[in-house]
Amino acid sequence: MNDIPNALYVVATPIGNLGDITQRALETLRGADLIACEDTRHAHTLLDHHGIRAQTVPLHEHNEAAASVRVVEALRAGRKVALISDAGTPGISDPGARACAAVRAAGFRVVPLPGPSAAITALSAAGLPDARFLFAGFLPPKPTARRHEIEALKGIPAALVFYEAPHRVEEAVADLVAVLEPERTLVVARELTKLFEQIAVMPLAEGPAWLAADENRKRGEFVLVVSAPPPSVGLSAESERVLKALLAELPLKQAAKLAAEITGSAKNALYERALQLKDG
Repeated sequence: MNDIPNALYVVATPIGNLGDITQRALETLRGADLIACEDTRHAHTLLDHHGIRAQTVPLHEHNEAAASVRVVEALRAGRKVALISDAGTPGISDPGARACAAVRAAGFRVVPLPGPSAAITALSAAGLPDARFLFAGFLPPKPTARRHEIEALKGIPAALVFYEAPHRVEEAVADLVAVLEPERTLVVARELTKLFEQIAVMPLAEGPAWLAADENRKRGEFVLVVSAPPPSVGLSAESERVLKALLAELPLKQAAKLAAEITGSAKNALYERALQLKDG
């Protein structure tokens, strides 16, 4: 284990294939006196596979505050503590952020050990040309909130990366199609690093039909990647005139939305032009 006393080691663990773990991570887990786990039963599948016999304690979304206190107490007692989630990197759509904050607030170091992340794994195989991406995590489960969230992300000039559960993936993809531009590309990555891994790339509009074509395509844990917005096209003189008139009377966002309804021009293009006019 790294020779840093009284530190919390944040250890990334495999997202599926048990072989996807670094030598440093194994050494750290073997040297730990206490391992805080999202689910101790799940953790022991990995720990037993590698012959690791450290004491484990649950640290999940429902007990993170209390469990963080126990972690800090263990550090004060001079014990070596590691933190893992069920899969991937703790704190990334998984418990761990509050524990790291509590440890740091108590005056102890937090040492990250890099490793597997489903979002990065999916992006690495997506083949998208976008230079930037935004990790958005899980979308809201309720339809109205989910569409509002997608709408809020629509104008961001970057690929969008989502996690999704199998029982909601069809609804999520349908809402992505309903809100985002049809020119975008969709990457559906499921069961990454596992036996039935599948990575499919298609026009966004084809997503619902692709999922519906085979029940097996709706099984497993999903990463959805949507390419960045298409380049804005030039506005017509009429669209420019309407936008300027509305900007004189209305807030920027409302003016762009209303101009899109009146002229039929893309709302994103109008919004970007409105920003330019305001800045100018």
